[in-house]
Formats: sequence, C-alpha cells, structure tokens
Amino acid sequence: MKSVLLSLFLCLILNASAHAALSVLGTGDAMHLDPAGFPENRKSEYEIMRIKCVKCHSLERVIFALKTGIAPISGQPFDRSATKAYGIKMMRKPDSNMDKNEVKTVVELLNYLLDEAAR
Repeated sequence: MKSVLLSLFLCLILNASAHAALSVLGTGDAMHLDPAGFPENRKSEYEIMRIKCVKCHSLERVIFALKTGIAPISGQPFDRSATKAYGIKMMRKPDSNMDKNEVKTVVELLNYLLDEAAR
C-alpha cells in the first residue's frame, strides 16, 4: 500500500511539475528519459547512466530529483553540488562498477538535465 501511494504521489508531482522540458516515458520502475531530443554526445552519456545507475535503483529516483530539484530519499536540494556529491558517493559503492571517468560523464549529464528541466 505504501509503495502504491508513493508511486501515485510521484506521478502527480512529476506530471504537475513546472519543469516539463524532460521527456519522461513509462512509470514506476520502468520510468526513463527519452533521449531522442538529446544532443548526440548526451545520448551516449545517457546510456552509461541508464546501465550503471539501475544496478542499485530505478531511474524513477533520478527523474524525480531532476524534475523537482529535491533528492527523494534525503529531501535535500538536488542541484549541481548535489550531482557531484552523489557521483562521488556512487563511485565509492562497491557494486557500482563505475570508474572516475564514468562518474564524471554521468555528473555532466545530470547537470545538463538539471538545466533542461529548469526550462
């Protein structure tokens, strides 16, 4: 029941958000961004994020943070300084299999997506 309410809340927040520049497909664990409108270099960056980040959590968590500017677990602001901090945190997780270059790439993509979400 709790997960159903959380999913409903997230859908309402994501749909009602003023940050509508990101094209989101699917719902819940199947939620993902549509990279069709991304610049070419961002499409390959998105593939890295799509593959690496879902090892530990769905992209729904990332999309929520991008669209609302709030990290869903901590409730803290999700901005450029947060993307860097999360990148470092995720790189240190033993199962992430992310090297420094991949983290840098994902952080740059997240910053780009933050800018797009603010449009």
